[in-house]
Amino acid sequence: MEETKQSSHYVKLTKDQSPLEDITPGELNQPIEVPQLAVRKCPECRQPLPESYAPPADEPWMTGIFGCAEDRESCLTGLFCPCVLFGRNVERLKEDTPWTTPCICHAICVEGGISLAIATVSAASFLPAVDPGTVCLIFEGLLFAWWLCGIQTGQVRQTLQKKYHLKNSPCNACCVHCCLHWCALCQEHREMKGRLSDGIFSEMTVVNPPPVQEMKSTDDKEIPETSSANNNDHTDLEMQAL
Repeated sequence: MEETKQSSHYVKLTKDQSPLEDITPGELNQPIEVPQLAVRKCPECRQPLPESYAPPADEPWMTGIFGCAEDRESCLTGLFCPCVLFGRNVERLKEDTPWTTPCICHAICVEGGISLAIATVSAASFLPAVDPGTVCLIFEGLLFAWWLCGIQTGQVRQTLQKKYHLKNSPCNACCVHCCLHWCALCQEHREMKGRLSDGIFSEMTVVNPPPVQEMKSTDDKEIPETSSANNNDHTDLEMQAL
């Protein structure tokens, strides 16, 4: 028991035995800066970037937000069938996604919400028995659904901006779709159509390969004769029973 008591004794340092410089609490646990580890990394793939790397500057859009009349086809499609135009934009941007899926989602959320709002206004004006509180509640739900649709379509616009390094013009992508949804759809369609058009590719010359030439020697002619002679020798053999 005495040995255990002696081994469990702690030695208390007095002020005279302590170091001359007082150490503040937490001073020894400070992080160390290592220059080799301070490397810039790509925000997408987290790969280290060289020191000479410079991010590409944001480019302006080829057409403005109100330039819908520059492309008559997309303007008419976006005016009467915006769901079809949205589906085509998503299909061009994401090749593995068919245009029908985003088209149906857009038709249910946007066109369906607009139809429900018109029906609610008509019912409130022609049917006085409708409760005004119910009408306000329906309109609040429609505004919330419109805000969610603006976020979803704004994400598609942000993907397009990241792909071509485009600016936030005239403002954030979600705000653009919430305020100017149809103009934004037409602008995105014109942007992808202009960047993926056939006119940007240079003309290619088609070069036909030369015909295949075969070389025949005299040895090739003698091979069939020798092979036929060998075949005759084999045919002359007769088998006799022992």
